[in-house]
Amino acid sequence: MKALILAGGENKRLPVIKGFLEIKGRRIIELNIELLKGIFDCVIISTNDPGLYFYLGVPMVGDIVKYKGPMTGILSTLVTLEAPDIFVTACDMPFIKPQLVKYIINKWKHSKKNLLTITGYSSPKNGWDAAIPVFDNKPQPLFGIYSKKVIRNMEETIKNGIRSLREFLKKLDVLYISEDEVRTIDPEGRSFVNINTLEDYEKAMKG
Repeated sequence: MKALILAGGENKRLPVIKGFLEIKGRRIIELNIELLKGIFDCVIISTNDPGLYFYLGVPMVGDIVKYKGPMTGILSTLVTLEAPDIFVTACDMPFIKPQLVKYIINKWKHSKKNLLTITGYSSPKNGWDAAIPVFDNKPQPLFGIYSKKVIRNMEETIKNGIRSLREFLKKLDVLYISEDEVRTIDPEGRSFVNINTLEDYEKAMKG
């Protein structure tokens, strides 16, 4: 499995590139690449501005369709790579817990080997399309696994002008990682914190 960092956001509410914001003297995207390289053999950046990220020395994938939103980056990567599935994060998530990433991967692998998941729910006949954690009673679609099996559905969703990943998930067979499971590893849900505004950044710096 490979890891994907989505770095194609519009960045309208910040004066700088979100992934280049610094936490404890390091850019968020640099911290996340280092973290993910400790788990995955390959880390990829989804971006239409590759020149910004050349210095990081990792592979990059550009959008294959004209559409704004995270689905484009996920779709483009799934279509381009030979990997059957990818783990997705965003470039502006500074507090990812590697233990939670590993837990989601282990659940995914277990579900592929067995007819029953760890939680006891029957797996779909053709296996799961995605593995997504739940926090604050909501799926967290920018922190999970997507299979190549979602490509056709994702293409149709994009053609229909739907941008919400949570809406898209409703069309899939999703292995949800329950909030109780998530909280045993990440009680405050810090892994899902993202930086969209200066206020978010200031709050993150204080934390």
